[in-house]
Amino acid sequence: MKDRTRRTFLKSVMAASAAPMIIPRHVLGGPGAPSNRLRMGSIGVGRMGRGDMEAAMGGALIVAVCDTDVTRARSAGSLVAKRQGAGNPATVYQDYRELLARDDIDGVTISTPDHQHAVVAVATAKAGKDIYLQKPLTYSIAEGQALVKAVRQNKVILQTGSQQRSSQYFRITCELIRNGRLGKLQSIDVAVPIDQGRGVATPMPVPATLDYDAWLGPTPLAPYTQDRVHPQKGYSRPGWLQISTYCHGMITGWGAHMYDIAQWGMGTDVDSGPVEVAATADYPDRGLFNVHVGYKAEATYANGVKLTSHNGGAGVKFIGEDGWIRVHRGGFRAHDRDIFRQRPGEGEVQLYKSKSHMRDFLDAMKTRKDPICPVEVGHRSNSVCVIHHIAMKMGRKLKWDPQAERFIGDDEANTMLDYPHRKGWEI
Repeated sequence: MKDRTRRTFLKSVMAASAAPMIIPRHVLGGPGAPSNRLRMGSIGVGRMGRGDMEAAMGGALIVAVCDTDVTRARSAGSLVAKRQGAGNPATVYQDYRELLARDDIDGVTISTPDHQHAVVAVATAKAGKDIYLQKPLTYSIAEGQALVKAVRQNKVILQTGSQQRSSQYFRITCELIRNGRLGKLQSIDVAVPIDQGRGVATPMPVPATLDYDAWLGPTPLAPYTQDRVHPQKGYSRPGWLQISTYCHGMITGWGAHMYDIAQWGMGTDVDSGPVEVAATADYPDRGLFNVHVGYKAEATYANGVKLTSHNGGAGVKFIGEDGWIRVHRGGFRAHDRDIFRQRPGEGEVQLYKSKSHMRDFLDAMKTRKDPICPVEVGHRSNSVCVIHHIAMKMGRKLKWDPQAERFIGDDEANTMLDYPHRKGWEI
């Protein structure tokens, strides 16, 4: 990588681990040798998971699929057979642990609900398999710390599904910021979409095809209703995205993307974060759905940069002494469009370049070098989201220590850095 600070930090993290190196089967030769295709499994093959599975099929062989809803798992298996041919079927599982027990799988995509991310990903790392993990990285900050440790100790590759990093618009913008093209950076404005709708809490019979206990995973037992989980027909947006037990709402759902770019542009994406944050949010009665709707927040970094955020659209605006740039999916604008003609000069920051997020992951599996969004970056970007969520709940300004990853002088806020995991689903 040409980003020297990030490279040096990641090397030091890897050197610090004393665990024996687990060398993937495809590096040692045999059926999965580099000359052949990587063998992958997909855990969670619903709304996002099917897309991740299909993307992986562009450069790997899918040999196993898994979902707590076996109807979805079987559907994914049928899709794999259609795409890969009858001679390359995928075994269907309902329990991810059975998939991870196989020694012929090099890596997995994990696209489960947020509350399952850490449990599944840590187990995958300990099984010695590489990981493409949907964002946000984990539900809690303590889970994120545990996952960073598991990935580095077991020497596996992890790519966070922050695919905006593989867009030239976001990369070019962040290079311009890092190289001072706007002069001294003063502030950043982040906008994310807003949740809406109402969830029905009336209990329903658990579908015979759903392992509901496994779906709940580390969270408390709760009556089944379709709005708590996902639609039994089709792949429309699931209700769990708007229930705080399983997801923090748009602050992590889209915030994980946008705060990630804010941190990338500042160069605080590997080992830092804000030092102060305050936020307010609206929590109207929406039945089963109880995550925030509208919100406003302001955070401050040690370098003096102010980070404001709110609902409304989706994008990141960087404001410096000499101008501004606003970037979003598919394009960017600036005070002067000629700024986009500028490229890094000799000795300036040149950020990691990726044209395809999944391809970058598959390439990293072969080279054993970190991809564009490794575990530390995914953790720090998610931490910004979670800190904002805690500030919403606390209703007061919080001081954060990015190195210790704890709130300063606030025991109550620190209790929210993790949550009690149900017996049998501990990290």
